Amino acid sequence: MNSSSSYIRDFKKQPKYGTRLFPFMIAVILLCGLVNVAYAAPSTAVHIVKYAADGTTVLNETTVMYQWMEENLPVQGDGKTHYYHQGPVFVDDKEGQWDVNETTNFKDEGAVKGTDVKDLCNLVGGMNAGDEVMIKAPDGYHIEFGFENVYNPLPRQGPIVVCWYNGEETSVGERQGVGYPPAYFTGMRLVFFADTSVNSEGKHVFGNNDMRTVMPPATIHLFDDLYPSTSGYTVKWIDEVKVYTGGYHGTKGVLAKSLEDKVATPATTTQKSPLLPFTCIGGIGLIVLIMRRHSS
Repeated sequence: MNSSSSYIRDFKKQPKYGTRLFPFMIAVILLCGLVNVAYAAPSTAVHIVKYAADGTTVLNETTVMYQWMEENLPVQGDGKTHYYHQGPVFVDDKEGQWDVNETTNFKDEGAVKGTDVKDLCNLVGGMNAGDEVMIKAPDGYHIEFGFENVYNPLPRQGPIVVCWYNGEETSVGERQGVGYPPAYFTGMRLVFFADTSVNSEGKHVFGNNDMRTVMPPATIHLFDDLYPSTSGYTVKWIDEVKVYTGGYHGTKGVLAKSLEDKVATPATTTQKSPLLPFTCIGGIGLIVLIMRRHSS
C-alpha cells in the first residue's frame, strides 16, 4: 500500500510536458491552416495586364473586382444552368480515352455566372492573331490560350469564362460553394461554357473529344501525360489575366499535370498550397524534438 501511494505521489510530481506543449501544437496546426488559406483563398479581384513582344514591357494594365465585372461587362450564364468539364477516362484503348460520345466522368462546375476572358482582355487592348492569354492563380498554376479559342470559340467549346458566382451547388463531385466569393470558395474559377450539341443527355459538357477538336495540339491537357482531361483547364482562385503579344514563351501549364485529376472520381480537382506539406512536417518534427529533449 505504501509503495503504491509513493508511486502515485511521484507520478503527480512529474512535469506534464505533453500538456505544456498543447499551446505550441495548436499554434503549429493553425499555422498549417493559414499557409493553405493564403494560397487557397477565393479571389475577388483580377489583375489584367498586356505585355509587349519582349514579354516584360507593360503596355497596359488594370485591376477589377468581380462586382465591377458584373455591373459593367456582359454576364455569361444565368446562375441556374450547370456547366461541366470531363476528367480522364481510364481505358486501354487510346481512342476510347477521348470518349467521343461523352459518357463518363463529368465534373460539375456548378450553376455558374461570370465574365468572358475576351471581355477582360479588351480592357487592356485585346488580343490579336498570334497572341496568347495566361490565366493564373496565386499558387503558381496557370494555363494559356490562343486568340482563336478566346475570340472565336466553336459552340462545342463555348466562351472561356472567369466565374465569380455559383447559383447552385454541384450534385456530385467537388463542392463549389454557393453565392459570390468567398461563399463561392472555389471562385473565381475558369469554366468553358460549352453548348449541348454533343452531349446525348443535353448537358453543357466540354468533353475530351471537344478539346481534341478545338484546341491546338500543344495546349491539349493530358493527365499523367497519358489521359485526355479537360478538367485540367478549370483554374481555381484566379487573380491574374495576362495577354502576351506574339505569344507566351515561358513554361506552359505549370502544375497542370501534377495537381489535377488525381483519380477518375468526380471529386478530384485540387489546387493546394505547395508549402503546406513542408510546413506541417517541419512543425511536427519540431514538436518531436522538443519532447525528446524534455524526456531525456
